[in-house]
Amino acid sequence: MEYKKSINSFYYEWWKNIDKFLFLLITLLFFTGLFFSLVSTSLIVSDKLDTNDYSFFFKHLVFILLAMLIIVVISSINQQKLLKFSIFIFLFSIFFLILVPFIGVEVKGSKRWLDIYFLPRFQPIELVKPFLIILISLILCNQKYTNIYLKYSISFFVTLAIALFLAAQPDIGQTLLVFLSWSILIFTSGINLIFLGILFVSLIFVFLYLIFFVQKFEYIKDRLFSFFDSSTGTHNFQSDKAIESIISGGFFGKGIGEGTLKNRVPEAHTDYIISVISEEFGVIAIILILLMFLVFIYSVFKKVYSENDEKIKLILVGCISLILMQAMIHIGVNIRLFPTTGMTLPFISYGGSSIVSVSIISGIILNLTKRKIK
Repeated sequence: MEYKKSINSFYYEWWKNIDKFLFLLITLLFFTGLFFSLVSTSLIVSDKLDTNDYSFFFKHLVFILLAMLIIVVISSINQQKLLKFSIFIFLFSIFFLILVPFIGVEVKGSKRWLDIYFLPRFQPIELVKPFLIILISLILCNQKYTNIYLKYSISFFVTLAIALFLAAQPDIGQTLLVFLSWSILIFTSGINLIFLGILFVSLIFVFLYLIFFVQKFEYIKDRLFSFFDSSTGTHNFQSDKAIESIISGGFFGKGIGEGTLKNRVPEAHTDYIISVISEEFGVIAIILILLMFLVFIYSVFKKVYSENDEKIKLILVGCISLILMQAMIHIGVNIRLFPTTGMTLPFISYGGSSIVSVSIISGIILNLTKRKIK
């Protein structure tokens, strides 16, 4: 009886203190993705995998329920304990990232996944990203070191180490995302813009050297050339089909199950989910999804402006920027604004690693925005 009372008390305190509007928005976004999984992609993916008609949907459902559990747990932890534990979880996740080049599973020429016998297949970088945001924020706000450029340097080399492991897989999309996240954090912390400009120019030269003179990265050069001139390759095939589907769906769509993109591209349920939705439900559905994202992003930034703790501000900016940038890259690839790169749409796309990563970020946001008890 006492145990039941303590559980009820825990949930009462948790619900009383979290930002309910943000929590409901996060829940709505996750279940929006689950809805489209049920009506648009579940049957075709299950057919490709030769499994039960709705097994793909039920897997998605399990991941969503796990995500909600993760959100509740992380958002209920004491704030100081969360920041302390994040360092250990970051180091733990880095260990898995280091294992990828050695025992990772290769899919379509890239080693990005680990398949350890007691765990489902997962992408370690998805676990690294949320806690990298916290680590960099703590480094930049560390009061023990007064030299800001030393802090920038430490945070840069931490980010560079992760980027090198990602480049070795290779996973240029996630490498770009990691560097962009770091850039936003140091920009928010007040870095000298001239210093930031010199750094970016240096990174561009390194990037150009890699794609032109290192054989392993030649595919990026080919993909870029193909993006600007479709006659030089076939790397735009999926993006071309995606934008065709968006156009053919029009404003109100073709109707549930009437889309053809999910049959024409292999990763329709992950990397091209926004085009699948647009084809069947129309641009109106995409506008509604984007509105949910914008309201969520605006609500978090509103919390940032009212926060006095600099490290909390940085973590919140980093977390919401990570979601924003990933969504922008996903949509940009689907409308052929960016070259093809495998990037899920946060909350909406299928993918266990991606869903868990977004749930961790959401839990961190809810933890840092909950009501302060004095």
